[in-house]
Amino acid sequence: MPQTKLTIAAAPYGFATTDDQGIVTRMDIRPELGGGNSGSSPMILLLNALAGCASIDVLMILNKMKIPVQDYTVTVDGEREKDKEPALWQTIHMRFAMKGDPAIEPSVKRAIDLSLDKYCSVAFTLRAGGATITYDLHISAD
Repeated sequence: MPQTKLTIAAAPYGFATTDDQGIVTRMDIRPELGGGNSGSSPMILLLNALAGCASIDVLMILNKMKIPVQDYTVTVDGEREKDKEPALWQTIHMRFAMKGDPAIEPSVKRAIDLSLDKYCSVAFTLRAGGATITYDLHISAD
């Protein structure tokens, strides 16, 4: 079973988590909330996890299709519920961008759809909490 351990790294709210492979992730909250901004907030880490989970799937699928990918980026924006505690993610929009032949667009869209609708556990987790996830894709010529 996967395990993670949290320790205080920068009091009062700066934490370091170490997973069972020894990988360290830093968390904190913004200074206006009393934190030191020494890491990403836990809610931002959810968006990071979505970008990472979807990207692993997308790149694995494109690799299997033998579609080369260059300068791949994903930008994720989200809106949380207003005036609620807890304030869950309501809407999340992902912008996938890469260089390549524009003719690969249908294959890349298929890979993104497979990730977000079938494989990415993070996307399913966020949707279970009520989030709507959308995306757009931009492929620029080499």
